[in-house]
Amino acid sequence: MSDPKPEEQLSYEQARSELAQVVERLEAGGTSLEESLALWERGERLAAACQRSLDGARARIDAARSTAEA
Repeated sequence: MSDPKPEEQLSYEQARSELAQVVERLEAGGTSLEESLALWERGERLAAACQRSLDGARARIDAARSTAEA
């Protein structure tokens, strides 16, 4: 994970994939405390980016349904 992109530049799929990699590295252990903290923080930002994407998708679906029902 060298030179990671800012979370807002990642697609949902990219953010989810990187989040899975972060989790794997944390679960494997063997990293320093500082690296573990950095991974954790990156994971939190990636999870938030994924949630924003899902929330946006839900809003689009709800809007489409409202338009279709009108």
